[in-house]
Amino acid sequence: MKIALIAHDGKKAEMVAFVMKRLDFFNREDVDIIATGTTGTMITHAGVDKVVKLNSGPMGGDAQIGGLVSEGVMDAVIFFRDPLGKHPHEPDIQMLMRLCDVYGVALATNYRTAKYIISYLENK
Repeated sequence: MKIALIAHDGKKAEMVAFVMKRLDFFNREDVDIIATGTTGTMITHAGVDKVVKLNSGPMGGDAQIGGLVSEGVMDAVIFFRDPLGKHPHEPDIQMLMRLCDVYGVALATNYRTAKYIISYLENK
């Protein structure tokens, strides 16, 4: 099971809190975590054992995850995005969200939706 974790700067603390409450799940042998730059570093420090870190979002990380979505290898994308902030890589963000829709990949953009997706995957 492959899950991407992405968080804008203003949402990184929320992502860390989310992951820390679910460390048992995120450290399961059958769960592979792929994350963008700083988010990956922060969740590693929070206790996730194995994280594949890609580029940061503005440096192409969102596009890299979009590529994995289009290759059919992602089961879910959890992207705690800041809907009120301006992001120079907004086209990449929109592309990633569109690809999740095109390929039917579960996408959570907030804590509550992410909680439901992880709850489902825990019982899968």
